[in-house]
Amino acid sequence: MNNRDIIELCAGNLLRRRTRTILAVIGVVVGTCAIVVMLSIGFGLSANYQEQIESYGNLHTVQVYGYGRGMDSGGKTTELDDKTIASMEAIPGVSAVTPVIEQYMTLAIGRMVCSTSVLGIRPETMEKFGYEVAEGRLLEAGDKYAVVFGRNVASWFYNPRQQQGAGWGGGEPTVDVITTDLILTGDWSYGTPQEGEGEIRYETYKGQGVGLLASENDESSYRAYMNLDALKEIQTEIRKANGEVINGGKTVYQQALVYVDDINDVSAVCDVIRDEMGFETYSLNDWLESMKETAAMIQGILGGIGAISLLVAALGIANTMIMSIYERTKEIGVMKVIGANLRDIRKMFLLEAGMIGFLGGLVGLVFSYAISLMLNTVLLPFMQSFLGSMGSNGSVVSVIPFWVSGSALLFATFIGLASGYYPAQRAMNLSALEGLKNE
Repeated sequence: MNNRDIIELCAGNLLRRRTRTILAVIGVVVGTCAIVVMLSIGFGLSANYQEQIESYGNLHTVQVYGYGRGMDSGGKTTELDDKTIASMEAIPGVSAVTPVIEQYMTLAIGRMVCSTSVLGIRPETMEKFGYEVAEGRLLEAGDKYAVVFGRNVASWFYNPRQQQGAGWGGGEPTVDVITTDLILTGDWSYGTPQEGEGEIRYETYKGQGVGLLASENDESSYRAYMNLDALKEIQTEIRKANGEVINGGKTVYQQALVYVDDINDVSAVCDVIRDEMGFETYSLNDWLESMKETAAMIQGILGGIGAISLLVAALGIANTMIMSIYERTKEIGVMKVIGANLRDIRKMFLLEAGMIGFLGGLVGLVFSYAISLMLNTVLLPFMQSFLGSMGSNGSVVSVIPFWVSGSALLFATFIGLASGYYPAQRAMNLSALEGLKNE
């Protein structure tokens, strides 16, 4: 018999005993649904964790803290200076690095003032680090006293002489921060009735507001941003006014930001900076990995529960095929007498079992996607309380990756073939004479 004959014969046998076939297929459908849906809930949990953490910042970003000095792998003291920054840029997988300086200062637009933390970074790296503006633009290389405002900072401006404005309450911006009427100074009393009463006289700098960041939740929304070199200049003048001793020469930073192209390389980059350069690192990816481990454990438990259903389905297929042998003993005997190859007989029973597994897996996937859709729409409000108890309030409950669908279909087919192996061997070894005697 050729392969086409075997396939037609198998299909005919399954249709002739359709009730038993349908019951066996239903067993595989239930098993496939159980394992795919259970796994999809685990993947949904992981997706929710990632979505939640991404709302706090960029998963590609590594924050480096040297607090001025570090200790490299050779025991030599290192400093977070421009030379070290250049070394970080050379790490494989790193596409952008910027040193960071921070200065607490007062920003004024007309009569409205705001005291906040201003970060100095390299302008050309802002887009790479994921900063996005709701209005205006990001910093550019030619900017000097240009400022990009965090969303919440823009709502902190108030009139200190009349106590009008949002103060620290957040909400919508109290002034139009896209303006050329911007003053920067280290004088915290600037614009207040107490202005000029102190002994220290601070410089004022005429700047411009060029952008308002879009994000409202992460730490960038609580800061303003300037060109690194411009803020260095202002910081030096503020320190001089405060009577601090200014040492010339290289600048030593307390913080730097490193951008890694591939999230999977973040841990390796952190290891290089921490172990070989001696600086402390922090990445949201560290938190995500910990949460994913928890999700993987839950996913394993759920997948195990689903696998039990598929195991029961495998027993059902084996039972169906064994009963088929008992019913078709004479047919098998006739096939052997007329010269049917033993391999063809085994192949026929294996193919029937594989068809049951494949059909059950295919229908099971259709039902799995339907259940996933229902979980993500109809039942989402009820499931969110369950997800919230595990630290997530995401927008999906169930996620079925394409590879899971393919793997489930292959696994269901394999289960069918494995379940049919013993019956196929039994049919192949059945005596032709015994088969012909059977009534």
